Amino acid sequence: MSKLRLRDFEHTPDVKRADYDNRLLALQYRLQLIQAAYITQGLSGIVAVEGWDASGKGGLIKRLTAELDPRFTNVYSIGAPTKDELAHHFLWRFWQRLPAAREIAVFDRTWYGRVLVERVDKLTPKKSWKAAYETIEAFEAEQRANGTRIVKLFLHITQDEQDKRLRERLETPYKRWKTGLDDYHNRSMRDAYTEAYEDMFDRCDSVPWSVIAADDKKTARLTGLEAVIAALGEGVDLSFPEIDPELRRVAEAALGPLNPASTSAGTTTGD
Repeated sequence: MSKLRLRDFEHTPDVKRADYDNRLLALQYRLQLIQAAYITQGLSGIVAVEGWDASGKGGLIKRLTAELDPRFTNVYSIGAPTKDELAHHFLWRFWQRLPAAREIAVFDRTWYGRVLVERVDKLTPKKSWKAAYETIEAFEAEQRANGTRIVKLFLHITQDEQDKRLRERLETPYKRWKTGLDDYHNRSMRDAYTEAYEDMFDRCDSVPWSVIAADDKKTARLTGLEAVIAALGEGVDLSFPEIDPELRRVAEAALGPLNPASTSAGTTTGD
């Protein structure tokens, strides 16, 4: 059992702007190398992002995908299931979105809705959401058995910080689209959600959760990117093949001699 408790993730040290900018660029470059390895080696990965309303999920995902090739990166914003989706198994809509070889899929909210909002708001019978823990564990195990790497992030913010961000969304006109009545309903159920989140951590930890203290947005983004790099890059060969001799001959005939340092294969592996 993971025994992760949200109260242990409520202190976020602020990061200085210069440190943030430099570290962000370095982490994004590392992600580019990892994605290039996924593309050339036919690998696949899933980044699952959960967290409180206004916890910074969108901001993290924006920095995560900013420098990745969009042809091999898919971001899915998961809301309430449609009528058609409700007619199928609760995992059906996620099966449709699983990454193919060479792809990374990012989920902004996930299949854990069955044991979160559906549990808290009593949208699903207790027997059904309790059974879902085992189903979800099997679903994730199946993806890993198929070679897909999974990283699961949860962004935690305090009630005071959430209230500050909800107020900002209302008082900033172009941010109003980000908030609605559901945010305040969910806010009123914080204790119930805390219990559901912590049960989720304990019951579905074969792929461990990275809980991120997110009161400081910049620190949370860096921590989230570091977790993704660690999970998706572990043991991945980041050495790249030599330039094809025929391609090199044609390129140098057109462009002139290539820089020797750029023609050799790298020898690093992912963190």
